[in-house]
Amino acid sequence: MNVDDHAIRTLFDRLMRAWTDNDAVAYADCFTEDSDYVSYDGTRAVGRMPMQEAHDRLFRGVLAGSALVGGIESIRYVNPDVAVIHGTASVLMPWRSTLPKRRLSRQTLVAVRTQDGWRFTALHNGRVRPITIPAPDSAPSRMAQAMGRLARGLGVGRRATTT
Repeated sequence: MNVDDHAIRTLFDRLMRAWTDNDAVAYADCFTEDSDYVSYDGTRAVGRMPMQEAHDRLFRGVLAGSALVGGIESIRYVNPDVAVIHGTASVLMPWRSTLPKRRLSRQTLVAVRTQDGWRFTALHNGRVRPITIPAPDSAPSRMAQAMGRLARGLGVGRRATTT
């Protein structure tokens, strides 16, 4: 393991320890001031302080006494000062001794080298909910294809755009 891998793994461990200590300040200190944080439910906090304030409310409320468990799956360097990390980290509630499968989450994090060492500048958290993709000739696929043809034939339906 190289020095940067070790530093990033240490940062990830600090992140988990801060959560388990329910310390929003220490948790936020793992991130850059301008970090971008997307929670498992899709909410987004832009900047360290909004994320810290949200975690302070969580740690004093519904997640009081919870622990963060998991680990790093991979580290890929985009350049010497930027890394993409994939990991798992899921909340273990204080009344549980094992993590229910439905709580398993996967994170994509972006770490950057700063004057203060490595910090996360982005985190996106999503629940692990694998689905089986139906084969193109399966009944669900054939139904979706038929509905698409019917909609186009009737001139209904539009492509969704995001703002």
